[in-house]
Parts: sequence; C-alpha cells; structure tokens
Amino acid sequence: MTARVRSALFVPASRPELAAKAPRSGPGAVILDLEDAVPAAEKDAARAALPEAVAAVDGAAPVWVRVNPPGTEWHEADLAAVPAEVAAVVVPKLDDPAAVAAVAAALGDRPIVAGIETVRGVLDARAVLVPPVVGCYFGAEDYVADLGGVRTASNAEVAQARALVAMAARVAGVAALDMVTIDFRDDARFLAEAREARALGFAGKACIHPAQVPLAHEAFRPTAEEVAWAEGLLAAYEAAEGRTIAYEGQMVDEVVAVRARAILAAAAG
Repeated sequence: MTARVRSALFVPASRPELAAKAPRSGPGAVILDLEDAVPAAEKDAARAALPEAVAAVDGAAPVWVRVNPPGTEWHEADLAAVPAEVAAVVVPKLDDPAAVAAVAAALGDRPIVAGIETVRGVLDARAVLVPPVVGCYFGAEDYVADLGGVRTASNAEVAQARALVAMAARVAGVAALDMVTIDFRDDARFLAEAREARALGFAGKACIHPAQVPLAHEAFRPTAEEVAWAEGLLAAYEAAEGRTIAYEGQMVDEVVAVRARAILAAAAG
C-alpha cells in the first residue's frame, strides 16, 4: 500500500454488481468486504461470491479483501478463500503480534492491511505494524465500542487514538487510512475529518459510499495555494544555497524546506 492511496472504497463482497460499479468513482483501492457489510447468515454465500466480485472489478482498481477478524468462526475460511490476484488482505481488529504472524503464515506473507480498531490495537500498534503488514486503517466505531465510550460529533473521544495510529504508522513506514464517516450524506463532515486526518499524517480515508471518494481526493491532495507556496519557498531557499532565509514573513530552514518538498511530492502523486 503506497502513501498515494487517498481513498479505499468498501463494497460488500456479496454484491458483484456493486463491485463492477465501484471503480467509476476512481478509488485508490476497492475493498471487498466479508465483515461488517455482510450479515452473519450470509457469510458463506459472500465468501463463495468473492471470485465473481474480484472479476467484476476487472483490474480497473486495486482490489483488497477484508476478512472477518481473528477468533471468529469465519476467519480461517475467509483467509483460505482470498483469490491469488488480490493486492492485499485487510484484517480487522488486528491487535496482537501473534495474530499477525498467524495470518501471515496462512497467507504466505501476502500484503496485509491491518485494522487498528481496538484499545489494545491502538496501544500496541507499533508491535502490529510489522511485515508483511503494509498499511493500516483506524476504525473509530469499533474502537469506541471496545473502549466503552460514547461516540460524539466532536471526535474528541478518538482524537488521541487517531494521533497514536498515525504516529505508529509513520514509525513503521506504512501508510494509514483514517476512519470512515458513517453519515455518507454529510459532505461537510467528511471533508472536515479528512482535512484533520491529513494534518495528523494520514495518507487517505476509508470510504463507505462512492460519493465520498472524490471528497477524499480533494482533501488529501495539496491545494494550488500550497503548491505555489512550496514552489516559491524552495526557489528562494535554493537560491540562498541552503542558508536560513525569511520567506513570506516566516523563517525558513531545512525543516521547513522538507515540508515544502513533501507537498510537491504529494501533489505529483
């Protein structure tokens, strides 16, 4: 999973017709979901439909498959059913290094995207984000349920956990996706959360509706103003041959120049 996956769109694995439509919004990845999007009574049928759903995407976007969590009755069968052409396997509630090792052994070290969505997972994220884990997402709803807290519109109850996941991903050298926005009709909230996530260091956002995908791309792509600022700053800094300078009212040294280069790299990706 690269840092340029700005959106990952969940689609029920049991709905190949929706999987075929998913690439139209241009997501960075399509996640065929065997977990939350599929009721318990339909798990076996969804698993059986997985090859058809993967084929329906037809290479138009990278396909990931989210299996059911370790310890559930469906987990092992899900792992065994993941088609070979899938780019990554998403494992929710992954909060134990031993579970990572067990999943890796079952998958033959195929790329794993870890769901960090329990209290233990947040606190032990650095121990979970190890090869073959190549990325992660923060699951706010499950985290708050595990915490025994209360979900609020302010996101105050997940602020610390979000930051810890972003920091752990940075140390591990993997990209992190921010939590889903449950109300898919609330574009303003989605954009606000996505911009907060970008400021925290997240690479993108998990999406539950195609309409959220372009919003994620908008929020995680540097603006024209940011790009112009970075280009002007770097031109002035390089002309000064790396000496500390003043640019638009602020002192600029190598640390600020690094941030400007990151903006240009993100804009190019």
